[in-house]
Amino acid sequence: MGSKFAFWIEDPLAAFNNFPDWRHLLEGKSIVGGLLGGLIGVELAKKLTGVTTSTGDAFVLPLAVGMCVGRIGCFLSGLADHTYGNPTSLPWGVDFGDGIPRHPTQLYEIVFLALLLWLLETRGRALTESGDRFRLFMTGYLMFRLLVDAIKPVPYPYAFGLCGIQLLCIAGLAYYLPQLPRIGRAIIASEPATRS
Repeated sequence: MGSKFAFWIEDPLAAFNNFPDWRHLLEGKSIVGGLLGGLIGVELAKKLTGVTTSTGDAFVLPLAVGMCVGRIGCFLSGLADHTYGNPTSLPWGVDFGDGIPRHPTQLYEIVFLALLLWLLETRGRALTESGDRFRLFMTGYLMFRLLVDAIKPVPYPYAFGLCGIQLLCIAGLAYYLPQLPRIGRAIIASEPATRS
């Protein structure tokens, strides 16, 4: 549901086209909405069942790998996927089929996720509180999407020209904001892990 909700606010004109015909509502999706919807679902389920420990750390690696594989698919889908960036004159601009070199934002995301995993591997051992690796993963990813979506076409601009995905990123970051200083201090104080 989170994934679909993100599409509805990202491009409401497309999602609600010919409403009440519901078929358009089922078309799009977003990983940001999927992650935040999953977070809400897990937190609600934990409250209902009385689980008080964090369960997210084990999902960081599979989520990141799955997202990278998904972005390869987005990149290969071209214009139909609507995940490409704005036109660019940079030498690595990619023509997705319309003759216009664009930011390959899908590839930017793969590189970012690889760097985030490296950070979690080298500095994440300093995070001793259960769930901090997941919190750092989500915070990093949401900040990345807040920034990278600024170089993507905006189907429906909201306040300050922000898109719906960016608004969701801001909401997710606000959720994690109270814990960021503690996590940041732990990361800064840690030494990179040495391999033996």
